Amino acid sequence: MTESHRYRLGCDIGGTFTDFVLLDDETGEFQVRKVLTTPDDPSRAVETGITDMQAALPGFLGETEHLIHGTTLVINAVIERKGAKTALITTEGFRDSLEMRREIRYDIYDLSAVYPEPLVPRPLRLGVPERLYADGRVRQYLDEAAVRSAVRQLRDEAVESIAVTLLHAYANPTHETRIGEIIAEEAPDIAVSLSSEVMPEIKEFERTATTAVNAYVKPLLDRYVAKLEDRIADHGLKNGLFLMLSGGGVTAPETARAHPVRLIESGPVGGALAAAHLGEQAGLNSVLMFDMGGTTAKSCLVENGRIPITSVYEVDRVHRFKRGSGTPVGVPTVDLIEIGAGGGSIASIDELGLLTVGPQSAGAAPGPVCYGRGGTQPTVTDADLMLGYLNPEFFLGGEMALDQSAAEAALERHIATPMGLTTLEAAWGIHEIVNENMASAMRMYVTEKGGSLRDAVVVAIGGAGPVHAADFARRLGASEIIMPLGAGVYSALGFLVAPFSFEAARTRIMPLADVSADDLRTIYTAMESETAAVIERAVPDADVRYSRAADVCYIGQGAALRIDVPDDLSPDTIRTTFLAAYEARFGAAYDDMPVQIVTNRVTAAAVSGELKVGRGFPDNQDGLNGARKGERPAFCAIAHALIPHTVYAMENLPADAEFEGPAIVEDASSTLVIGDGATAQVDRRGWISVKLAGGGA
Repeated sequence: MTESHRYRLGCDIGGTFTDFVLLDDETGEFQVRKVLTTPDDPSRAVETGITDMQAALPGFLGETEHLIHGTTLVINAVIERKGAKTALITTEGFRDSLEMRREIRYDIYDLSAVYPEPLVPRPLRLGVPERLYADGRVRQYLDEAAVRSAVRQLRDEAVESIAVTLLHAYANPTHETRIGEIIAEEAPDIAVSLSSEVMPEIKEFERTATTAVNAYVKPLLDRYVAKLEDRIADHGLKNGLFLMLSGGGVTAPETARAHPVRLIESGPVGGALAAAHLGEQAGLNSVLMFDMGGTTAKSCLVENGRIPITSVYEVDRVHRFKRGSGTPVGVPTVDLIEIGAGGGSIASIDELGLLTVGPQSAGAAPGPVCYGRGGTQPTVTDADLMLGYLNPEFFLGGEMALDQSAAEAALERHIATPMGLTTLEAAWGIHEIVNENMASAMRMYVTEKGGSLRDAVVVAIGGAGPVHAADFARRLGASEIIMPLGAGVYSALGFLVAPFSFEAARTRIMPLADVSADDLRTIYTAMESETAAVIERAVPDADVRYSRAADVCYIGQGAALRIDVPDDLSPDTIRTTFLAAYEARFGAAYDDMPVQIVTNRVTAAAVSGELKVGRGFPDNQDGLNGARKGERPAFCAIAHALIPHTVYAMENLPADAEFEGPAIVEDASSTLVIGDGATAQVDRRGWISVKLAGGGA
């Protein structure tokens, strides 16, 4: 930080709201802002938020070191099929791998199972003569004339982007590199994605699908970043834009443009980073991030301060809970679960006459009925308003009034009357269902990972997270929830604690019995140089630290576990680490079976100072009464009726204050509901800790 660089700005574009956090590096205090997302041009919402913040703090961009930005643009383009017209060039005879997938049904009893439509239609998938052996040796040299013919055909089809995925290119990229050069010669305006650069790893379908996703969104992200850079430059911030990666790191725009698939979960990871940071401050060993926004809910279990990273991730699932029903992306991603359960999730009655919630969302346009922007279908936000949890005069800190009568009418018309319920019963039913949907998804997620929720503390963030956190936590058996200051925009704050980092991976199958520490050192040193070059482009002259990992399995297995690799690179220690990880995941390990490394991984991260995040407290003589805003009736699950709740202003709560439920704490960006029998304490580091009645059981 220099004298002219006092601030850091985080910006998170969600499906309903775009959130901003402006952190003062000198004091650790931060200011927040929420504006409605503009789906037609997300950069417009970014400009609106910056303009609003400039009105309150003129000239702040001139003192801002950088803007770190996370976006759902990539994932939304895939789900909504709004990417570029994309083609695929592959080894002759393998053009259908995107549709053949792994030739395994995700539900063996469903003979009519469907899958996501390939991002590249069959007429635009072309094979060219060439062939490599699995070890990278050339069996058949590339037919360059055939490549030129294919590129010209695709150019005539007005293709915008081409994915190139050749068999075994992870072992030898020469043929792919040459195809990239030919495309540049024949059609320089067409974007190119090579699998040997996007995902140089084994598994043909996953590598092809990942490269296709990268190609599909590459022109879209390139245009978006260019437009965003222009918009913020007009307001005085030049060369300070960085983007959030799905793996929890930050990178420069040029790297994001080359590898847009690495931004597939760019937005949700901020919440995991922020929750992990809070857990470290609070000394918690197990933190469950619960981030419920306007469109989706995200959850991630952080144990011992380590954010879980996976290299096997699926998007665009046909069935939410069925692995294999989506499109795989083989890039580093924070291992979290995301479902269509947010404040804007629409409630309806299904064909069986049962109440359902989501995954369809009213989003930002038109939004919930109570927004008064044209929405007609009742949503979770409408239900929460009817339950008394939301203040219609203090939504977004009072900047947006909610229409309670319109919400009540929609609930009565679409849910209560058809089901023979009162409006209040309908609202509570919606609230319960969305909580159970999220809790069920989290139980399955944790069970699959071999984790435990027994000692987890729920960190509730997002605009709707603290409203639903208590009931969500009880359903999981958790006994404590935490709501930080600025919870509604906490994902954007998470961007500011993220390191500048980049991961590289290389598949090279090596039985541990045949490999030495020196062999591994040679491989990892080369990969460290590669990743350091990426960091250098983003943060020149930064000190860089490296972490090594590997995908390891028993010889003969098709799936591998990612484990940390020790500094001494000892094969014996790698084996011991793998056996312990295997036993933790599956309940038993086999120490008499040979083990192999499949893929080596290196993450380079720029070393930075500890981020200072804090809050100021009011200097008043009234203590807790100085934060009291009054009372209002809100629904109590125990009484199953509306009962009086004491309402407090979050920003006026004194340090170390203690109070009991039933209570409601209102923050400018979110609202915390504290049930009857629960106790709350204000931590002087900037959050409220709530101990639930009955220990969460």
